[in-house]
Amino acid sequence: MRVALVGMTLGAILCASPVPAQTASPPPPAVGVVKAARQPVTESTEFVGRVQAISRVDLVARVTAFVEAVNFTEGAEVKKGDILYQLERGPFEADVAAKRAAVDQMQAQLQNAEATLKRAQTLLNGPAGQQSNVDSALANERSLVAQLQAAKATLAQSEINLGYTKITAPIDGKIGRTSVTPGNVVTPQSGVLATIVGQDPMYVAFPVSVRTVIELRQHYVSAGVFHSVKLRIRLPDGRIYGETGELSFMDNTVSTATDTIMLRGTVANPPLLSDGNGKSLRELTDSEFIAVLLEGAEPVEVLGIPRAAVLSDQQGDYVYALDDGNKVKRQPVKLGKSTPTTAIVLSGLEDGQTVVVEGIQRVRPGMLVAPAPAAQGPTQAANSSAK
Repeated sequence: MRVALVGMTLGAILCASPVPAQTASPPPPAVGVVKAARQPVTESTEFVGRVQAISRVDLVARVTAFVEAVNFTEGAEVKKGDILYQLERGPFEADVAAKRAAVDQMQAQLQNAEATLKRAQTLLNGPAGQQSNVDSALANERSLVAQLQAAKATLAQSEINLGYTKITAPIDGKIGRTSVTPGNVVTPQSGVLATIVGQDPMYVAFPVSVRTVIELRQHYVSAGVFHSVKLRIRLPDGRIYGETGELSFMDNTVSTATDTIMLRGTVANPPLLSDGNGKSLRELTDSEFIAVLLEGAEPVEVLGIPRAAVLSDQQGDYVYALDDGNKVKRQPVKLGKSTPTTAIVLSGLEDGQTVVVEGIQRVRPGMLVAPAPAAQGPTQAANSSAK
C-alpha cells in the first residue's frame, strides 16, 4: 500500500512539471546600407589662418606744429588723398615767403652779374679791356648761379614742410583711433597718430606643413598649383564666407621652428552695409582668426561613401561591409581628402560594395543582419552625421 502511494505521488509530480520550451533565436538586426559608388566630389583641405590687410599705413607727423583740426570720424573709411589732420600753417607759409624772396634776390643779383660779365667781355676787345675784369665777372656770375640753386633748394624744402601741415590718407581704408586732438603739438617723435587698414581685397595667410604642400603640389600639378585651387573661408561663427578667393602666394622658405610653409590667398571683402557717412560693415577684419578651406576648382570622380559609414580605432579607419550572405565584416579603408559629408576611399573598398550606414552601433563582425537601403540616402545620411 505504501509503495503504491509513493508511485502515485511521483507520477503526480512528474505530470505537474512543465516541459521546457526551446529558446527562439533573435532576428538579425535591421541596418541601413548604401553601396560604395564613384561620384563627383569637390575635394577640400582645411587649415587654420588669419586675415591680413593688404595695405596698412601708420600716420605720423613730419613737422612740429599745433594740430588745428582732425577731419575724420574714428572707425570710418577714408579715401586716398583725404585731409585727415590739419596742422598750423602760418609759420610755414611765412618761411616759404622768406625763402621765395631770397630766390628773387639771388635772381636779381645773377642778372646783374651776367650783364657785368657781358660788358667786360665786350671791353676786352678794346684798348681799355682787361682779362682780369672778365675773369672776376665770370667767377662772380658762377658763384651767384650756385647761390641761386641753393636758394631754390631751400625754398623747395620749405614748400615741402608747408605741405606736411596737411596729413592726408595715402591709401583707401578704414581708419582707427586718433592719438591726438586739436590744440596739441605734434612732432616727428610723437609716434603714430592713427592707422589706416585697407579693406578690399584682403589677404588670408595660413601655415601648411611641408608634407601637405608636397601632396597638394602633386595633386594639382596637372592643372597648375595656384589656379586649380579655390580658397574658401569658415568664419568664427561656423558660417562659410560668401566670397571665394584664390591662392596667390607661397613663401620661398620653410620655417625651421614649425616645419611649415606660409601660403597666402586673396579674397574680396565687399561692404555689407554703409551708413553714407563713411562707416561701413564688412565681413572680414584684419588679424581675424579663421579656418581656410582649399578646394579643387573642378569636381573629380572618386569612390565615395557617407561619412557616417566610417569608424576609427587605434588600427585606423574601417567600415562594416556585407558579404553575399549579409554577414558583417570589418574592412580597413584608406581615406583621401574627404569633404564634410562624403568620405573619399582610396583603397579598401570596391565600387558597388555594400557598407552599413544606419544602425552601425548594433552590429559586430561576423553578425548576420537584415539590410535595407538607408532611409535618408547616402548623401543625406552623411549630412546628418556631419551635423
